[in-house]
Amino acid sequence: MNPFDLQRDAFGRWVLALPDGTRHEPVTALRAFPVSAADQGVALMDADGHELFWVADVKALPPALQDTLLQALNEREFLPEILRLEVVSSLLTPSTWTVQTDRGSTQFMLKGEEDIRRLTGTVLLINDANGVQYMIRDLAAMDKHSRKLLDRFL
Repeated sequence: MNPFDLQRDAFGRWVLALPDGTRHEPVTALRAFPVSAADQGVALMDADGHELFWVADVKALPPALQDTLLQALNEREFLPEILRLEVVSSLLTPSTWTVQTDRGSTQFMLKGEEDIRRLTGTVLLINDANGVQYMIRDLAAMDKHSRKLLDRFL
């Protein structure tokens, strides 16, 4: 038996049904630790920001429920992962970066080196001039060309 059910209503909003029969709509799925533990700790919240249900481990859910919950999370979050740096316009800031992300190719402006934050030894967050955040999940796994370009800014 599923610990809860998550489905869309006729208006496309997420509806949470609990085993005791109570229904809550609309609900929003939020990760507690979106970068460091993306599959650990997800809260299902009501429209007023109150937690309705806590999912300790997304991977422990049945596969169909995992897929539905991940869809709800991905609709709300936008954190493209940089897979490769193609071109950096200048080794000084501000500079325009052309990158390949998990969501396709894009270009953004880096205002200053302070907009690159190291979260762990291998995880970086990069803020562009428009406030969009990009993540490099594993600096060591990036290709040689990308690491060489990044080293100039770190």
